Formats: sequence, C-alpha cells, structure tokens
Amino acid sequence: MRDPRTIILAPIITEKSMYLKEKYNQVSFWVDPSANKIEIKKAVEDLFKVKVVDVQTIRVKGKPKGGFRNPGRTSIRKKAIVRLAEGQTIEFFETL
Repeated sequence: MRDPRTIILAPIITEKSMYLKEKYNQVSFWVDPSANKIEIKKAVEDLFKVKVVDVQTIRVKGKPKGGFRNPGRTSIRKKAIVRLAEGQTIEFFETL
C-alpha cells in the first residue's frame, strides 16, 4: 500500500464542506487522482484514527486558462467526501 500522506493531499475548507460536517458527519479532501475508494478509506483511517463508513469520489475537470495565443487548462483533480462513523470526529475540522 502507498503512503497515506501521498493519497490525502489537502482538506477542503468551504461553507459547503462545513455544512456537510455538521449535518452528515462528512469531511472533504483533495486526493491523488489515481487513488481509489479503498485506498482513500484506509488512508483516512490510518492518518486520523477514525472509522470510515463511506467514501464518495468526484473527478474535477481542469478549467480553461490562458487566452487566444496560449490556450491551456488547469490540472485535473479528485475530491473525496468521507462519511465518518457515528461519534467519530477529526480534530483538525473541529478547530475551525
């Protein structure tokens, strides 16, 4: 198995992610685009010592950037929404 720190790249801190945390006990992360749901689940459980119930993943397409002469796109990213077991929390999200 790969190192969990290479799978979980960064937490997502937005109004919507905070709403999901409070209402449904779900947290959001940017993850490695090649990671699958099983790897994401194991990585979250190893890094944060919590029980994961469900993982949903979303591939985010790159936005077009540049202009007429230099067309390009930003990188493709992957977002994971992880539902934690009842009563489980991640300290990082509790301090926000």
